[in-house]
Amino acid sequence: MLSKKTKYGIKALTYLAKQEEKMPVAIATISKSENISLKFLESILLTLRKNGLLGSKKGKGGGYYLLKNPDEILMTTIMRILEGPISMVPCVSLNFYEKCDDCPDENACAVHKLMIQVRDNTLQIFRNTTLADLTSNTSKQE
Repeated sequence: MLSKKTKYGIKALTYLAKQEEKMPVAIATISKSENISLKFLESILLTLRKNGLLGSKKGKGGGYYLLKNPDEILMTTIMRILEGPISMVPCVSLNFYEKCDDCPDENACAVHKLMIQVRDNTLQIFRNTTLADLTSNTSKQE
């Protein structure tokens, strides 16, 4: 299940991507528009800034802004920053692999085989979806 942190992070990034003028947007503006707790949003935006997706400006006219064009920001990047591993079990993770304690043979494991398919299909969607795709009114169909 998608965490609230990731859900709200995607909503905030989408809000920033939709801004016509690429000026900094105050946290309070995003919080009110997207109905996200101000304190929680501050934490999320700080994480996104520390990981190079957002820039920030202090003072009057300050706030957060995207560092890249929305069409350059892949969902895989956002998901890994906010959610961590994309795979549902560690034995199929590409970046966070760990052997399962209860599994003597991954190649014979039915769960492993199923989760590889889930991971690959999920990755295909995330790799082929950018932040810009989320801002358009039409959904992308494969």
